Amino acid sequence: MSKIKITQIKSVIDRPKRQKETMKALGLRKMNQTVEKEASPQVMGMIRKVSHLLRIEE
Repeated sequence: MSKIKITQIKSVIDRPKRQKETMKALGLRKMNQTVEKEASPQVMGMIRKVSHLLRIEE
């Protein structure tokens, strides 16, 4: 599987609890923080749910 870089570009303040928990599950807790993950179906599903808060690089 390929690796993808995920960067948080928007705040989770005033977001639903479910979106906050998804960001935490992805390992993101600060603005402009970047994590590298495997592109598994589970991770891609989480990214799809909070894509408006992220920047994704292949």
